[in-house]
Amino acid sequence: MKRRQFIKRSSAATVPVLLGGMNVSALNNPMFNALNTDTDRVLVLIQMDGGNDGLNMILPKDQYSNLVQARENVLVPENSILDLTDTLGFHPVMGDLKNVFDDGKLNIIQGVAYPNQNRSHFRSTDIWTTGSPADENWTTGWLGRYFNIANPDYPTGYPNADNPDPFAITIGSQVSNTCEGSGGNFSMALIDPENLSALAAPINGTIPPDSCYGDSIQFLVDSIVQTNAYNDVIQAANDNGTNLSTKYDNNNNLAQKLKVVSRLIAGGLQTKVYVVSIGGFDTHASQVTGNDTTQGEHAELLAEMSQAICAFQDDLKELGLEERVIGMTFSEFGRRIRSNDSLGTDHGTAAPMMLFGTCVNSVVIGDNPTISPDVDVQEGVPMQFDFRSVYGSVLMDWFGVEEQTVKDLLYEDFQHLPILNNCDSVDAKDILKEGELEFNAYPNPFDQTTTIEFTVKSGWVKISLFDVIGSELKVLTNQKFTAGKHQILMEGHDLAAGSYYYRIQTDYGQKTKRLVKVK
Repeated sequence: MKRRQFIKRSSAATVPVLLGGMNVSALNNPMFNALNTDTDRVLVLIQMDGGNDGLNMILPKDQYSNLVQARENVLVPENSILDLTDTLGFHPVMGDLKNVFDDGKLNIIQGVAYPNQNRSHFRSTDIWTTGSPADENWTTGWLGRYFNIANPDYPTGYPNADNPDPFAITIGSQVSNTCEGSGGNFSMALIDPENLSALAAPINGTIPPDSCYGDSIQFLVDSIVQTNAYNDVIQAANDNGTNLSTKYDNNNNLAQKLKVVSRLIAGGLQTKVYVVSIGGFDTHASQVTGNDTTQGEHAELLAEMSQAICAFQDDLKELGLEERVIGMTFSEFGRRIRSNDSLGTDHGTAAPMMLFGTCVNSVVIGDNPTISPDVDVQEGVPMQFDFRSVYGSVLMDWFGVEEQTVKDLLYEDFQHLPILNNCDSVDAKDILKEGELEFNAYPNPFDQTTTIEFTVKSGWVKISLFDVIGSELKVLTNQKFTAGKHQILMEGHDLAAGSYYYRIQTDYGQKTKRLVKVK
C-alpha cells in the first residue's frame, strides 16, 4: 500500500480512557500484530522533548576553537570532554553512557534531521512522530502505518488468542503519536503498573441507539472492554517480572520509567514497542550556570538520560534479555550553533541520534559537523542523514520489513544505514568504508558559479543545496550516474551572499559540506 493510500484512510481521532492511574487511548491500530507473529524483538523509544542541543551532548573536538567563537558562554571546557573517538566526545556528565559506548553497545548517528526544517515544537514533533515530509500533514504514525498492513481490522477482535498483549505501551500520561494508526492508536499509556484496576462500562448491557451518539458510546464501551483485558496481562507480567540491576536511581524519573519497561519484558509481556519521554530540552535560558558551563539544566538532563540508559542496559544484561531489546533516542530538532545572551541556545536544525543495545553497531556514523568561525546567528547544524532513513533501517534490520515496504511507509529516497548488526558478526566500519564518497566544490568560496565534483559508484545520486536553517533551495541533480568522477556546474546568480550547505546522497552513503558565496 502506498503512502497516500495510508493518508486517505487515516484518522486523527484518539479517545483516551482512564485505567487506574493510566490514560489509555482507544487502542485502535493494527501495526503491532505483524511484529508479534514474526519476532520477539522489542524497540524502546526515548523522546527528548524540547529540542536537544546535540553540540552540547556530543562535542566535535576537532571544531572546538570555532565553537569557542560561536558559543563560549555555554561551551564546556575542552579538557572536561569525555573522549569517544579522537575527534568526538561526550559532555562530562555522561560517564555512564560513555561506559555503554566503551562496552560496544551504543551507536551514534551524526546530523539527523529532515529537509526544510520546521522550528516549531508542535509541527516538528508531528513530523518526527508521523514520518511525514515537512510540507505534508499525515495523521498516522510511522509505526502505526506498518502495523496497519498486517492488521487492517484492528481494534475489532482484539485482544485475542494470537495477540493477547498490547502492541505498544507509552510510559506516561499520553499515548505516543508514533503508534497512531488508521483506526486509532496502538499504544496504551501506562503510569503505574502497580495501580491497575478494572474500568466500569458506561452502560450495563444496553444496546446503544443507532446514531452518531450511539456509535460513540459503543466505541467507548469496546475500548473499556479491551483496556480491561490488556490490564489483566499487564498486571500478570508485572507480577511475574523482576529487576536485577542495582544501578537504578530512585530519584531519576527516566530510569524509573525504563525500570518498568524492563520488568514487563522480563515478566513475559509480548509488547513490541515502548515509548518513554524526558522533557525540558527547550533550553533558551539557563542551559548552563553562569560560573560553570559543565552544570545547568541541560547537564542535569544529560546526566539523567545517561544514568537511566546505563541502568536499563545493565538490567537487560542481568535478566538475559540483551539480544531482544534495542533503544533509540530522538528529539524534534537540535539547537542553533551560536548561543544566545541568556546562557542558552535557540531552535536549530540537526542533532545526533543514539541507538543502544547489544545488537547495535557500536560506531559513529557520519562526519563531525564543520563549524565556521563566522557562524550566522540563525545557523543550525546541517542535515547529514534523514531521520526516516534511521527509522527505516530499524524496521528492516530489527523487525524484518522489506525495503520497498519501508519506502512505501516512509519515503522513496530511503537510504539503508548500518545501524544494527542483529547480534551477528558484522563489522560496521567495513560497511561504512564501502560507502565513502569523494565530494568537493571549487571554487569555494565562489562568486557566481562553482563546480561540484564527485566520485561515486554506479547508481542513483542526488545533490541538493540548503540554506543555514535547513531549507532545501535547489536539487542540483537527482538521477543515475555511471561509476567514476563527475562534475556539475552550479549557478549561484540568484543566491544572496552568505553560507550554504550542499549535500550528496547515494544508495550507500551521503555527505554534507559548507559552501560560501562571497558576492
